[in-house]
Amino acid sequence: MAPPSTSSRGGTAGRMRTATSVLTADNQSLLAEIRRAFIVMKGIAVDLEKENESAMVKSLENTVVELLENFQDFTHQTAAIESVGQRYQQPTTPQESSDFKKLLETEFGQLKAAPSSDAQKQQLLSQFREAIWNVHHSGMPPPGEEQEDVVMTSTQSTVLNITCPITLKPLTELSEPVRW
Repeated sequence: MAPPSTSSRGGTAGRMRTATSVLTADNQSLLAEIRRAFIVMKGIAVDLEKENESAMVKSLENTVVELLENFQDFTHQTAAIESVGQRYQQPTTPQESSDFKKLLETEFGQLKAAPSSDAQKQQLLSQFREAIWNVHHSGMPPPGEEQEDVVMTSTQSTVLNITCPITLKPLTELSEPVRW
């Protein structure tokens, strides 16, 4: 039989992982509800834009920005809880204790500082603004997102002969070069 400290240590870490998994699953359903609220708010904004209620649309957009900031924070907090739960190890001596608040704050700060942490928020906000824009400007890109013509050119390094064998002119100067 294993010593009591060993079995309780493994048991505590296992219970911690289970608790954080349950909490994370509960948080995922709340995050899904926030996404649904965003979709409803986007639909309301489109309806308001159709009625030319610009002030109300702007107010709703400000609320959406706040909702997305809270959504982002809640997503990071959920990920921090899951991460701490998966990496948790019970202290080796009874005098040591785990400062869960500090562990969670540290993990939350790292997740929030990650470069990709703002991407989902920006994508959802762009979708919201694009839906409003499309009410009166369907088919036109929003301001600042105009698509420029793409000009494709080939490099001369793919051409084996860079001069015409007959005229000895560079191929780039020929108006209608012919391949052999």
